[in-house]
Amino acid sequence: MTDYKAKLDELLMTTAKQNASDLHLAVGRRPTIRVDSVLIPIAKEAILTKEDAEGLAMALLNDAQKKEFLEKRELDLSYNFEDKARFRVNVYFQRGFMAAALRLIPAQIKTIEELNLPPLLHDFTRLKQGFILMTGPAGHGKSTTLAALLDEINHKRTDHIITIEDPIEYLFSQDRCIISQREVGLDTFSFQDGLRSILRQDPDVIMLGEIRDPETMATAMTAAETGHLVFSTMHTNSASQTIDRMIDSFPPNQQGQIISQLASTLIAVVSERLVPRLGGGRVPAAEIMIANAAIRNLIREKKIYQIDLVIETSIQEGMMSLNRSLVSLVRKKEISLEQAEGYSLNPAELRILLERA
Repeated sequence: MTDYKAKLDELLMTTAKQNASDLHLAVGRRPTIRVDSVLIPIAKEAILTKEDAEGLAMALLNDAQKKEFLEKRELDLSYNFEDKARFRVNVYFQRGFMAAALRLIPAQIKTIEELNLPPLLHDFTRLKQGFILMTGPAGHGKSTTLAALLDEINHKRTDHIITIEDPIEYLFSQDRCIISQREVGLDTFSFQDGLRSILRQDPDVIMLGEIRDPETMATAMTAAETGHLVFSTMHTNSASQTIDRMIDSFPPNQQGQIISQLASTLIAVVSERLVPRLGGGRVPAAEIMIANAAIRNLIREKKIYQIDLVIETSIQEGMMSLNRSLVSLVRKKEISLEQAEGYSLNPAELRILLERA
């Protein structure tokens, strides 16, 4: 009889040793890791059978989680591997078979400098109130960037930081701040429930793992409006798309109020991509939109389509278009032109920028 717990531990150790970001377990495939954005089957492992996939998936879960998973057919959780590494896990069904995707969460929270992020991000850690969003595709560094910002606040300020996450990813060691990390399903029933009570918990800084619905969005903006610094993430591709989606997620009769709140509370939207680096590893490219007077007016007038132009013409204020960030990386020979074009939202414009002196 296969000891699936021991096999799982072996696979997790391989994932960590290979500096992989993810481990995938699915029937009909060898266990597969993702290294520098590339999926690589683990050659020494056998192709997983139905029994293997089920045994490995169930080895990740306690009894309560097994019951919930079988009822809901999918489940998010965090998994501690012998206090050596943490994984963000999603177990799910595909074609009737169990499967799992595990994201490795580094034990050490890196600094803004260590992550090669723009120094401008330090400014966000000095603010007392407002709404800051990290956006971009899944797996491109949003949570890691937020952890860097919160940990900098933890070391430099004397605040109460409250996070609501699903599941908890990075574990913070409290320094100058009190840090309360709340996990959906364990410490609160939902993002909405956690947010409703959060203002009674005397927070200074609030971090929401993800904005998933209009109610969470509205409550987050109200928290920013009432003197709190609020960080969160969204799965959007650019600052303008983020603002469009936030407004359009509300019915027409509520959009006026949301536009007003957004224009007054939004500080910045940072849209990240982790691009494969020449020679190995990944390097961040980022669009940065700072909500200056021009941006706030465009939000109020619902002329969101003009935001990209303001970003492009406001470099002196610290703003950066994604294309300019990619061009900078190409010129520094950190990434290839092909990779830059693949991650650009406007490859034609990218090529024009590269041709300029």
